[in-house]
Amino acid sequence: MIIAPSFLSSDFSHAAKEARRVDKSGADWLHLDIMDGHFVPNISFGPAFVKFIRPHTKLFFDVHLMCSKPEILLEPFAKAGADEMIIHVELGEQVEPLIWKIKQLGKKVGLAVNPPTNISAVEPFLEKIDLLLVMTVNPGFGGQTFIHECLPKVQQAEAWRREKGLRYQIEVDGGINNETAAECARAGADTFVAGTSLFGARSLKAAVTKMRKILHANDPALADLKV
Repeated sequence: MIIAPSFLSSDFSHAAKEARRVDKSGADWLHLDIMDGHFVPNISFGPAFVKFIRPHTKLFFDVHLMCSKPEILLEPFAKAGADEMIIHVELGEQVEPLIWKIKQLGKKVGLAVNPPTNISAVEPFLEKIDLLLVMTVNPGFGGQTFIHECLPKVQQAEAWRREKGLRYQIEVDGGINNETAAECARAGADTFVAGTSLFGARSLKAAVTKMRKILHANDPALADLKV
């Protein structure tokens, strides 16, 4: 189970300090939401910001490109320190060449699907990706309420992974707290992006520890070991 705090919910005025705080929290990854004001109605930060915080943490950088033209951003983010770059299936014909471009840059590939989009849209790409991100809110802003209707997508993604013998990770992002993380874990998710629920806690380290304990208790892979 991978816990990836979303830096969008951090205190940007102390970005370096916040990156170090995540590094010491026991989290596994740092999730970075990149928004261009076109694909989603918000703007966040760019490659220069990612490059600035990269020296302050050794965590895996999970870069989520909510952008209408990610092709112009792949190389800059790769150079800035991204370990994985996630693009959206809603980009249609752009998806396949984007996947190969990310691979050529030596980075892991993620594919995201928004709540209104049918999960079937991602099936043709499952053998080519390292991670499938099921958005559990409509992307663009932090602090939104979890959309429970997205859980069947997680279940389908896990069923495909098992049936096809694939190893992609299943990530969820949006409204993730201890309760919704447990629901997603039971549905088959193994990677959890959480912003407000972690950065809003008094102690980030304690919040990560508690979420990990809850995820462990709801891990289907451990179900047979429980008494």
